[in-house]
Amino acid sequence: MGDAAGGETGQTAGTPTPVRSVQTTWLFTLGSMVFFSVFLYACVALMVLQEVATAGDALDAVVLMLTLAAAGVNVRYCWFLRVGRGGGLPRTAWTLALLAPAASVWVVGLFAPNAALIGAIPLWMALCLIACLLPKRARWLLLAVGAGLLVMHPFVSDALTGSEATFMDRYSGWLLAVYVLALPVMLLTSLWWWEIVVTLDRNRHTAAELAVAQERLRFAADLHDIQGHHLQVIALKSELAERLLAVDAEAARVHVHEMRLIAKQALEETRSLVAGYREVALDDELQNAREVLTAAGATCMLDVDPLPAGTDLRRALAMTVREATTNILRHSEAGRVGIRFRSTAEAYTLEIGNDGVGAASSAGTSGSGLAGLRERLLPVGGELETSFDPDAGQFTLTVSVPTRVGARA
Repeated sequence: MGDAAGGETGQTAGTPTPVRSVQTTWLFTLGSMVFFSVFLYACVALMVLQEVATAGDALDAVVLMLTLAAAGVNVRYCWFLRVGRGGGLPRTAWTLALLAPAASVWVVGLFAPNAALIGAIPLWMALCLIACLLPKRARWLLLAVGAGLLVMHPFVSDALTGSEATFMDRYSGWLLAVYVLALPVMLLTSLWWWEIVVTLDRNRHTAAELAVAQERLRFAADLHDIQGHHLQVIALKSELAERLLAVDAEAARVHVHEMRLIAKQALEETRSLVAGYREVALDDELQNAREVLTAAGATCMLDVDPLPAGTDLRRALAMTVREATTNILRHSEAGRVGIRFRSTAEAYTLEIGNDGVGAASSAGTSGSGLAGLRERLLPVGGELETSFDPDAGQFTLTVSVPTRVGARA
């Protein structure tokens, strides 16, 4: 199966980074599950240790060692529960590592009379963990199989060893009920609570995105009101001045002067509006670039790793995407555009390439727009490079920012 937990619990591209309170909730949930598992394994290990000290049976000592090994893998496997109920199993190797020592305890415990019943508990705990990552139907089927193996263990052990001890003589019958009922209920309810927290966090991100979209609509409406009114007045006065130019030059001059004042007023109001407008987020700018380029007839492919957290870096990269998109629309006839963002331990790399640049238009790739981008990248330690393949008509713009510098907020 695929690594549903991402090998560990990594974020996928485009997935919002949980806030600190969500991370804290997960640590609390994980801590509860780990504590419960450690507590149960401690009980099992102490019971087996008591039998080793009392009877000195070699099989009991083997059961003890295998139980400790199963406990270590069990605790580590709890990390994969972050994907939630039915989130899918991690790599097969992890599941086999979880089952191997637990199943060995179950088998060896059959031949150790003092470990009957208790030898089935590690396998039951392992199956409960695996069941949490399976779809609902498979989950309940596996829990039913696990409960059957748990109940069957002492009977099979009695048949193989000839022992006639009752459940009450073996750590009391209540222990079986506690393990069967408490463990899966605790795990599933903890994961249910974690899923609720994650859903609430996603809804919070959605609400934030809607707020940004509403802000952009407000800005568009305000800009339309300002520019639409002033441009309409300028158009009327310019038409009137044109008509009066041959009849009354002085009146035409007055109208031209008023047009200059109106244009100046419109510019000041626009600057004031823009100064109070929140800049577009990097992820929004990437989506906008794809939509605009697609509308222009180009095929735009986005290949984006998780975006950085630094505000200054996001702003600089957003401006890079915007400037590159504008250049593609103005100076090329691109049929394919590729935007790729890579995040490594050493650097963040943004690469934007298109196949519609001719040799003539490539000569203008060092214009003022790119110079301005280089200046914007300097505070975050970024470097901008361009390359041109004349045979393929491929122009590529690459921005590289050291991770240790670009990640600063």
